[in-house]
Amino acid sequence: MGAREMTIDQLASRVGMTVRNVRAYATRGLLPAPTLVGRKGFYGPEHESRLRLIRELIDRGYTLSAVEKALEGRPEMPDTHALDLLGLLANPMGQRPEPEVMSRETLAALAGIRDDATRDWLVGQMVDRGLIEVIDDEHFRALEPTIVRCGAQVLNIGFAPPTVIALFDAITHDTGDLAERFVTAARKEVWEPFARDGMPEEGWEQLIGNFESVIPNAVQVVMAAFRSALTSNIEIALREELSAMSPEMLERLLPLPGDSGG
Repeated sequence: MGAREMTIDQLASRVGMTVRNVRAYATRGLLPAPTLVGRKGFYGPEHESRLRLIRELIDRGYTLSAVEKALEGRPEMPDTHALDLLGLLANPMGQRPEPEVMSRETLAALAGIRDDATRDWLVGQMVDRGLIEVIDDEHFRALEPTIVRCGAQVLNIGFAPPTVIALFDAITHDTGDLAERFVTAARKEVWEPFARDGMPEEGWEQLIGNFESVIPNAVQVVMAAFRSALTSNIEIALREELSAMSPEMLERLLPLPGDSGG
């Protein structure tokens, strides 16, 4: 028996499942047959990776029947590579910020909101958009704490709450469309040729590495492009505002050199 071979109890413990579930998956043909020593079955790394893959798919909302179809449809994909790919696609930018518990009063203070009605309206809007979830009457959990805090800062400089929500919706729509186009192109021009070639073992490392590098690079390009567009629009707006000012207003805004204002 190999050093890494396990009994079904050890296997179940290692992957955090019950023995009953492991047996159920084996009965449905989702696990390779164990190595028999006498009448006792022993399991190895391939069984462990298969169970981790099954759990990952179920945690993502797949039914057991859908898991069966997925595994039957791609028998040539090694389970360890599938797990690597799923892990990358689930969190392409690395560790996400942990959800943060926050009070409604803290949100109001960060956003400069003084009335409860506006604060509660804002909380409701964020709940609808999946940014937070309510814990009780006084606290909520920020599922996207970076977005929540950045939005609060924008509110605090004077943007109206409906404006900030509308801007968030626009950003979500536009970046969602861009992300869909990116994924469609990657699927067509990178993944599908790799799958047509039979997903060769020697190509997996490069495929995962390419996605690991190209995804953050794509995000950086989007940020740089938005920064450039924002700067251009600010310059245009500033010129328009300056051209509309009276000479007196311009003098107050742009005092002449040596003018002490006295």
